[in-house]
Amino acid sequence: MGRKWNNIKEKKASKDASTSRIYAKFGREIYVAAKQGEPDPESNRALKVVLERAKTYSVPKHIVDRAIEKAKGGSEETYDELRYEGFGPNGSMVIVDALTNNVNRTAAEVRSAFTKNGGNMGVSGSVAYMFDATAVIGIEGKSADDVLELLMEADVEVRDILEEDEVVIIYAEPDMFHAVQEALKADGITEFTVAELTMLPQNEVEIPADAIEQFDKLIDVLEDLEDVQQVYHNVDAGE
Repeated sequence: MGRKWNNIKEKKASKDASTSRIYAKFGREIYVAAKQGEPDPESNRALKVVLERAKTYSVPKHIVDRAIEKAKGGSEETYDELRYEGFGPNGSMVIVDALTNNVNRTAAEVRSAFTKNGGNMGVSGSVAYMFDATAVIGIEGKSADDVLELLMEADVEVRDILEEDEVVIIYAEPDMFHAVQEALKADGITEFTVAELTMLPQNEVEIPADAIEQFDKLIDVLEDLEDVQQVYHNVDAGE
């Protein structure tokens, strides 16, 4: 499962922080989670997950507070959660998750991104079956063996535990996200380098050198769309 999560996260955070896009995306996601349940992370599990993810991207407190206060204030703004599936250059597979208040606009923008960058949209289910929904949590300062023992003692089941660039990466079922974090926190771990609910490809593919630039452009264009929250793909990111 080695996806070099630390490197990927840092690259994305650096790219997005320069334009503040990551803050806007998290602000929207926090608002939606708070709006769908109680605006309190202790009683709203979805909100708690988003807030834990936001911490790993250093989202400023005022962004978080503003989004929660907006939800508390009874804002009538609503968003639809959408998933698009498609194919990039050389048959690569791409999943795009969005939050939008204008479905037609988002669909048109995502379709345009695919068609202008060597890809094409697929029907629902054409790609997602090749990915697994996964909780990914990363920590520093412990060995994989220590983390495995800790989680076993807490009776927390995980899929896999790997060490990548001195970071221990834990892969688990999505519904184990909180259980893993609580077990780690009980052992004194409070900082997470990675805390994601993501879609991991069952198999990765390599893109020929002459198609890499086009593929990277497709992913960049999709990630830069205002309504897009997450983009997943099955291309080997390399080192």
